[in-house]
Amino acid sequence: MAIYREKDIFERRNAANEAKKALLERFKAKPAADDPVVLARQAERKAILEARAIREAEKARLKQEKMAREAAEKAEREAAAEAARIAAEEAAAAEAKIREAEEAERIAFDLADEAARKAKRDARYAARKARVGRTPPGFSAR
Repeated sequence: MAIYREKDIFERRNAANEAKKALLERFKAKPAADDPVVLARQAERKAILEARAIREAEKARLKQEKMAREAAEKAEREAAAEAARIAAEEAAAAEAKIREAEEAERIAFDLADEAARKAKRDARYAARKARVGRTPPGFSAR
């Protein structure tokens, strides 16, 4: 069984100094900016960034094309709907004119029929008056 013991201040200070030295050594061991490995890594990053920029530009272009296509389709649908609305209005107006003409014709027929009945009635009254030879009460001679 191991017994845990606290590190004293000297051990902690030495451990911190060792960590700082290791960090400094790792920093010093970094390759220089003109090292072929560093240059290759930079070139790879640059190629990745350029490819990303190309993909984003293509994506933006496709989005613009899609928006333009959708706008054209929407305008086409709206134009078709407007044309259908106008055609429906014209059909309704023509139907209303036909109904008006039919109504006027019916009214003219009713008036003519009423005039014919009145003429028949007047003829009957005149014939009866001629037969009887006198004017019925309340009926004035014309």
